[in-house]
Amino acid sequence: MSTVLVVDGANVVGARPDGWWKDRAGAARRLHEALLVADLPQDRIVLVLEGQAKGGVRPGKDAHVHTVHAPKDGDAAIVGVVREALEKGDRVTLVTADRMLQARCGGATALGPSWLLDQI
Repeated sequence: MSTVLVVDGANVVGARPDGWWKDRAGAARRLHEALLVADLPQDRIVLVLEGQAKGGVRPGKDAHVHTVHAPKDGDAAIVGVVREALEKGDRVTLVTADRMLQARCGGATALGPSWLLDQI
């Protein structure tokens, strides 16, 4: 069993009022870069991006960080990633402040963006 950290990219980037709305792709790239070097306890990190943020990071695996481009809405992609990991028997931690999304991802431990931002 491995541990997986699923990151709601839009929610985490949006938690810090640093002008991210002017350059969503750049904000996603900065988050991805921070995740690459962060000392986090999970075996694998999945960063889910949507909309304009997808322009900042190519989809696929980069070291221990796997970037997923949501085909439509980020929430549906996150639910799919969480369910797939849980079905494999992984322990999943979801980083989002979206309580509706947390409820849709039953079985995953939920942490807020501030937890992740404090780690990176």
